[in-house]
Amino acid sequence: MAELPMVLIDVQRAGPSTGLPTKTEQADLHQAIWGRSGETPLCVLAAATPVDCFAMTLEAFRIAVEFMTPVILLSDAYLANGAEPWAIPDPASLPKFDVKHPTKPNSDDGRFLPYKRRANLAREWAIPGTPGLEHRVGGIEKRDVSGEVCYESENHDLMCRLRREKIENIAETIPPLKVIGDESGELLVLSWGSTYGPIISAVEQCRAQGRSVSSAHLRYLNPMPKNTGEVLIRYKRVLIPEMNLGQLAAHIRAAFLCETISLTRVLGRPFFIGEIRAKIEEFLDSCKGKP
Repeated sequence: MAELPMVLIDVQRAGPSTGLPTKTEQADLHQAIWGRSGETPLCVLAAATPVDCFAMTLEAFRIAVEFMTPVILLSDAYLANGAEPWAIPDPASLPKFDVKHPTKPNSDDGRFLPYKRRANLAREWAIPGTPGLEHRVGGIEKRDVSGEVCYESENHDLMCRLRREKIENIAETIPPLKVIGDESGELLVLSWGSTYGPIISAVEQCRAQGRSVSSAHLRYLNPMPKNTGEVLIRYKRVLIPEMNLGQLAAHIRAAFLCETISLTRVLGRPFFIGEIRAKIEEFLDSCKGKP
């Protein structure tokens, strides 16, 4: 309800609780997307590779300050302990985040209205102690625009809907979901997080044998890219390998009414390329001769 920017990095390991502290897993997705009390969605991102952790951290910061919201960036133990060649970027080439804090009241009557929203529905972010811009923060519901403590039912309903719409608006600023391979066909293998590497390799090997399979990778999990549903519907089936018991698959089915095939495991170690390739071949072989 404070609607303040924050970036939370979750390096997932095999749980629950302390679980297997040196093993990897992807089992915090449901917690990240739906784990807060009440109707309070937030943005959830996931890095694909060790190098991608750098880029997605910058993206998480951009979204947090642009939309005045907490952002969860999901990594996992496999990525955290992984390595790959990386050219350290010139700091001058990195994106700039122009954070403009208000310095004067924003209403005609000389008051500061902390929940007077911008076009993307993000509220104003005044630096505490700025003269004339004193306002309330905290976990009690605020009145729309003015930010006063408010217990009115209709206002609570309005504020919940505004906060949800604000998170949905993030989709307007993120890239579309890209397909590697054919734009339609028998099978799409959908990945998120560190499953990116073995899935890309497995799909490439199957395509080299003439198999009708493509891949796509989700870095933005809430909200998802605006074209996600359009991509999924172009394939007869969607295979989702995950190091959990099917959390993204459940989210995809709920959001898009899309039939999915889950390849799941919670062994504490990443997928082998051969495991995913075998599942792709098994499915495509079972579809031969079927409409």
